Amino acid sequence: MDDSQARLTALYEEHYRSVLGYALLRADQEAAEDIASETFVIAWRKLDRLPEPPLPWLLGVARNLARTQRRTTVRRQTLLARLAELAPAGDVAEQVAERETALTALAELSELDAEALLLASWYGLTPAQAARIAGCSAHTFTVRLHRARRRLTDALDLARPTFLEQS
Repeated sequence: MDDSQARLTALYEEHYRSVLGYALLRADQEAAEDIASETFVIAWRKLDRLPEPPLPWLLGVARNLARTQRRTTVRRQTLLARLAELAPAGDVAEQVAERETALTALAELSELDAEALLLASWYGLTPAQAARIAGCSAHTFTVRLHRARRRLTDALDLARPTFLEQS
């Protein structure tokens, strides 16, 4: 065993329990063990630059790893929640029927109305950006979009069966 391996082994044996205990205050058992292990991996990489005494530095590394792990967990949970919101809920046949109704209503609109709706809604362009594509002023496009939305709403209202018709 060379000198650096012996130094890391001694460092690990002397401070692993303290680092793990610190990590356990901030994470569950599995995550804390990962944090403690990763702390010593980082210590191995920076072994020649470790300050004396090394424990405060090791705890600082563990703290940073715990914070990173917590941020990652929050991001993952937020993403899963957003995906759950986007996931289809309810009857698939009903969703297909609603989609077909929407596509039919959109197809019945004029080309200008459909273009305005698609540029603003599908592509997410601002009125100024969409106006450049449509070849008109931003104000004209905004009016066109407002009217297209109203016509689409009217077409959807006509296409959807009302509650009384379903009974």
